[in-house]
Amino acid sequence: MRSGGSGFGIGSIVAAICMATLVSVPQASAAKETWDHAANIKDAAKRLAELHRREGSQGVLKFLDACYRTQTLASNYSAGLESCMAQDYMHSQVLAQIYARIPQADRVRMGTPAPEDIARGMGQRFVATFKQYNISVKEAESFKKMVDKNGMPIFLKAIFPPGKPGEADSAADPGKASDR
Repeated sequence: MRSGGSGFGIGSIVAAICMATLVSVPQASAAKETWDHAANIKDAAKRLAELHRREGSQGVLKFLDACYRTQTLASNYSAGLESCMAQDYMHSQVLAQIYARIPQADRVRMGTPAPEDIARGMGQRFVATFKQYNISVKEAESFKKMVDKNGMPIFLKAIFPPGKPGEADSAADPGKASDR
């Protein structure tokens, strides 16, 4: 059940925190990339959905930690690192949206982070990575737009598939509570 609009705008908060912290990123351009960014992001979304189904959110977080640790050892920004960051962005956005619907007292009791903390953590990871590889604010904004356009719809459809014919659609009926 939606609670008076709570959770709305958390995506904007995530994006704003990330972009606001990028102001300190040097404006030098990164090395020439040779891969298809849209295809890489689509593939990252599919792999993220599979991992999420198989291991849940905790499995995704463990994977992302290992991904950043290994991919940031490289001297140049790579398709692998772009994939990690796209997966981090998609997972963080969805997790923040979900946690924004849970009252703070319940989140504290359950030991789950506040949506703002999720956004801040992702923003810090992004800023560190963008600084390390001299990714400009313009390039960072382009990355976000590509993930929103090419990755997020694939990930959302995979983790929140439409109901089968005859099933109640809790999203269409705001009076019904959702277990999501």
